[in-house]
Amino acid sequence: MAKPKATSAAGAKSAAAPASAPPATVHSALVTYSSMLALLSLCPPFVILLWYTMVHADGSVVKTYEYLRDHGVVEGLKSIWPVPTLIAWKIIFGFGLFEAALQLLLPGKRFEGPVSPSGNVPVYKGHIAPSSSDSGSSGNVIIDFYWGMELYPRIGKHFDIKVFTNCRFGMMSWAVLAVTYCIKQYEMNGSVSDSMLVNTALMLIYVTKFFWWESGYWCTMDIAHDRAGFYICWGCLLALSILLAGMLCIYINYDCDRQRQEFRRTNGKCSIWGKAPSKIVASYTTTKGETKSSLLLTSGWWGLSRHFHYVPEILSAFFWTVPALFNHFLPYFYVIFLTILLFDRAKRDDDRCSSKYGKYWKMYCNKVPYRVIPGIY
Repeated sequence: MAKPKATSAAGAKSAAAPASAPPATVHSALVTYSSMLALLSLCPPFVILLWYTMVHADGSVVKTYEYLRDHGVVEGLKSIWPVPTLIAWKIIFGFGLFEAALQLLLPGKRFEGPVSPSGNVPVYKGHIAPSSSDSGSSGNVIIDFYWGMELYPRIGKHFDIKVFTNCRFGMMSWAVLAVTYCIKQYEMNGSVSDSMLVNTALMLIYVTKFFWWESGYWCTMDIAHDRAGFYICWGCLLALSILLAGMLCIYINYDCDRQRQEFRRTNGKCSIWGKAPSKIVASYTTTKGETKSSLLLTSGWWGLSRHFHYVPEILSAFFWTVPALFNHFLPYFYVIFLTILLFDRAKRDDDRCSSKYGKYWKMYCNKVPYRVIPGIY
């Protein structure tokens, strides 16, 4: 098994930031802490209110508001907060144990993640990764809980936490839930609507694309940079859960990731759109003071914008939502949420890469001037 060379951790868009240092922030301390506390405290009740609105208030936000107004916010939340039944707990834990067993027991090829600034190379065999020295505390319990303290956390010797939450439980539950919604609609109506079939088909194609490309996921921001905290683990455990246009967007999203992965694998010695790729050789200094280099891809999909793969990602979500038509805004909540999330991620990634690569990142931005949407942003 060939390990990646330290001088070719190709691609700025997902190289890991120093995990031993506190996460860098671009806002003031007041804004940073306030936003973290707001997300930590408001996300769980918001999800419950969204569920109540869809299931018990006929999708009416007004009805939910009136209920909370009449009963009070605290008492209203207490009364609508669901308590899982015994059978629900059995299903959830049974599914989790099943996915954990698959993660640990099924054989698979060995893959390696990118070299971290601390010099660690996470090895994945059957999608298993070791822990490493890429961990540490920021000194603030709020930041530690929100962002996490470990980059590659594990239980025991082989069970990787982020792989389980992001991929095994999160992505697989998304696929399973989509199918169960079809089954439930058939039980209630005796048939499955065309809009439900389109929605489910696109979601299943998207999830299949993810697992087909999964080895490339180890080099993305989720795994190589973001630690295992509330921000990523809670989101993956919860949130994951026009056909031709949608399939095209999924394919483009896959091909963007494939281009970048092949570019890294071959150290830039590959063909992209029928010709040799355009690139920038960027030097950077690790936390240990070592000088290393990365290859920044500036052609193919990655020549259109620095985060072009987010465009088909957002459009895929739109196309599997649009069968609900435009009678209500709630079906489009995920599209709005995903757009905000990815645009914020693009900004964070740009800030991180600018700090890491300095003048080379300025050269990259001059060659690829748009952050997400070509010609616009």
